[in-house]
Amino acid sequence: MGEPNRARARELAAQFIRSGDPTGWLEQLYREHEQGLKVVPWADLGTNPNLVEFFERHPIEAAGKTALTIGCGFGDDAEQLAAWGFETTAFDVAPSAISAAKQRFPGSRVDYVTADLLAPPVEWQGRFDFVLESYTLQVLPPVLRPRAILSVAGFVKISGMILLIARGRDEHEAEGQMPWPLTRRELDLFKEAGLHEESFEDYLDKESPAVRRFRAVFKK
Repeated sequence: MGEPNRARARELAAQFIRSGDPTGWLEQLYREHEQGLKVVPWADLGTNPNLVEFFERHPIEAAGKTALTIGCGFGDDAEQLAAWGFETTAFDVAPSAISAAKQRFPGSRVDYVTADLLAPPVEWQGRFDFVLESYTLQVLPPVLRPRAILSVAGFVKISGMILLIARGRDEHEAEGQMPWPLTRRELDLFKEAGLHEESFEDYLDKESPAVRRFRAVFKK
């Protein structure tokens, strides 16, 4: 996340949160990016290496299975899931992000949809074999995370799994600025929603400077 882009994202997030619209800043950010300002901090235009590394270590049979990518942005992770063989749906709260993903991947097998994690389509309840939540919860104000986590937990079908990748911090550490790292206690909300934690990793990724990550698998 480059510093100028991070600053603009934080400025917009603070502005929209103050106005009572805690996710509206994402559409504004993508719209500015589309206008040529290149302000989306996570616009790496490549598959998340933390996702790729996980699949290299834990291959999953994808044929005939459904997948959902939460907060898909420009679509790279969703396209990777589709390439691995999943029947993939991907959504973002920002219409401009969905439009950009469709333009980047014309003829894609991914079903790109504009939707809100805090009020998702009812028909997605219990529908997916594999759910990817990568870096979305960490851009939501902490007060909204319990509601968002319940939504994420609700997407997965019986015997399905959720792969979560996020910045992490200890309870005693300050939240800092957006993106706000998650805590282990917050992840316990997945278990309260009826899932069990199959694996949990707390590690420094390969970015420069390195970022502390949580990577967890929850199953129903």
